[in-house]
Amino acid sequence: MTNVKSDDLCQVRCFNHEVVAEVRADLLMTDSLEEAEIIFTALADKSRLKILYALQDGKELCVCDLAAILGVPIAAVSHHLRKLRDLKILKHRNDGKLAYYSLRNQLVSDVLRYVLKNSRV
Repeated sequence: MTNVKSDDLCQVRCFNHEVVAEVRADLLMTDSLEEAEIIFTALADKSRLKILYALQDGKELCVCDLAAILGVPIAAVSHHLRKLRDLKILKHRNDGKLAYYSLRNQLVSDVLRYVLKNSRV
């Protein structure tokens, strides 16, 4: 157990029982949280953001093309592509020795487009 000072603890366990119960029930029942976590994990890195941006609108690009767009080594792009594939954000198809990458679904593109359009930080 950690050392917590008594004045650091909230003295009120639950102020608005109805709202807490409603939000908690809704929060515990939603499977969308897992999908949101995956999307935000993918978007949490600037290089991955650039890759996802490049693959919007149904574009299919190979690792060499993506490396040229980002201006980074192929190995770095491959690392990010592997992460995005593991998150099931990207799909790929082989054509001879080349693998072409594209977005698995439109949701990531929609979220990215929304964030870029509306961010004013």
